[in-house]
Amino acid sequence: MSQRKTYDVLAAAFAQEGIENCFTLMGDANMNWATRLSETGVRMIYVRHEHCAVAAAMAEARKRDDVGVATVTCGPGLTQVLTALPAAVRANIPMVIFAGESPLKLSWYNQMLDQGPLITGTGAAYHRLHHVETMPRRIRDAFLQARMERRPVVLGVPFDLQDLPWPGGDTLPEPSRNMLPQVGAMPPNPDDIAAAAERVAGARRIVIMAGMGAVHSPGAAQACRALAERVDGLLCTTLPARGLFHDDPFSLNVAGGFSSEIARECLGEADLIIAVGTILAHHNAAGGKLFPKAHVLQIDTKPLTISQGRVAADSHVRADARLGAEALTAAVPARPVKWRSDDMARRIRETEIDSAEFAHEEGVHDPRDVAAAFEAHVPADWQLVNSSGHCSFYVAHMPSRPQENFLTIREFGAIGNGISFAMGVAAARPDSTVVLFDGDGSLMMHVQELETIRRHNLNILICVMNDGAYGSEIHKLRSEGLSDAGAVFGRTDLAAIARGFGLGGETVNDLADLPRLIEEFRKTGGAAVWDFPISDQVISPVIRGAHPPRKA
Repeated sequence: MSQRKTYDVLAAAFAQEGIENCFTLMGDANMNWATRLSETGVRMIYVRHEHCAVAAAMAEARKRDDVGVATVTCGPGLTQVLTALPAAVRANIPMVIFAGESPLKLSWYNQMLDQGPLITGTGAAYHRLHHVETMPRRIRDAFLQARMERRPVVLGVPFDLQDLPWPGGDTLPEPSRNMLPQVGAMPPNPDDIAAAAERVAGARRIVIMAGMGAVHSPGAAQACRALAERVDGLLCTTLPARGLFHDDPFSLNVAGGFSSEIARECLGEADLIIAVGTILAHHNAAGGKLFPKAHVLQIDTKPLTISQGRVAADSHVRADARLGAEALTAAVPARPVKWRSDDMARRIRETEIDSAEFAHEEGVHDPRDVAAAFEAHVPADWQLVNSSGHCSFYVAHMPSRPQENFLTIREFGAIGNGISFAMGVAAARPDSTVVLFDGDGSLMMHVQELETIRRHNLNILICVMNDGAYGSEIHKLRSEGLSDAGAVFGRTDLAAIARGFGLGGETVNDLADLPRLIEEFRKTGGAAVWDFPISDQVISPVIRGAHPPRKA
């Protein structure tokens, strides 16, 4: 026992939490611990940038609905993750990150930094582990905090303390999973349901909008469907929950800045939105413009009035998503069918997502055509990952794809995360094919991770909509009548870059080739980058609405 090091015990404390993967970039403050963790059977995925370690752990946590784990070294290793953490905080993603700290015994160290304020400034929790004998318990407590608060927890462990002989015994504290409160789902108060039923009785056009709270509540999706049918209402979801009602003929898909034309029309007519399991984010309501005539009734375990700077809900039912929706369904009489007509189902099915017309350009694709081709030909059981940026609007509209096969995390509005998210999904679903839809600007930010994908044999197909620019920025600049030169870079040969990393690479100039390419990839697996040159003249409704051309 005298020969055991503290980092041995800390690795065992992590391993007993039942983690499957740890996304890792090693340095002085974490490499001994990470090496020992790998020897416990945890799969270590060694990335090439610290940001990508944390971003990949985010996606794995969302896909597995569990705690994601990453590790970086102290100082510059930690500062690299400060873009990923706010996204994880805002997306309510539980993670534990072993970050290390500089040695306590030294009065000066080149990478010494007061790490705590940087981390807490992102909204994540930071714990300094400076007392050796309490470290295993504090690791357990960090996992418990991450699970219960659904946010990242970062552990700072000085690496000189990690290297000390372990002074305690070999008994570890009880794992956090065994200490979670064993409580049932929260039922609604009958008085709240009665008030909500009165609200329903006075409404004419009702939309049920489900968020991640409904995703995490077993049976909530079906309860929302039953409620919509009962009140002659339509269905929609927040962007992270998109696809929850993918096979329902009365689903409008995404509510928010990414809404389709028919969704905008119907939501604009609604006089009651029943928001089930959602925080009613700013973009979810397009800043209040999406359903301006509607009273918003929120069903959630943590009801709120103000969300992200605006009054988001007008009345509330505090309850689990499923139990709240079921109770309200039981409290209201069935309505005759008016809005949920065959004609409405046909319009939802047939109306173009975006019917705006743009001049045709030879040699490049309309991004809407690319998204339609993906929807038509990508196998239904493949895992899809949508990145951020201008092109992400189009791929969000693949209506046949269920929520469990589609991942979108964009709460911080940062590009450059797509390749990391794809790695996280590939780790969580090792037997699946993962398809990442990304923009060229986003992929280029962390193109080095192509080497990680090859080295770890991750089964990822990266489909890039390549407009040779930062798409959102060029359209915003043009709307202001300003030069777009600073955001235009030219169409990099991404297929050639992929081949240079040892992956497959194709430039897809003809969408008719897509079925053949997909079938070949299905047979071989592996990893590849497919480069789709797209027009930089097609502007998404998101940009058109927020940045209309300036009048002369």
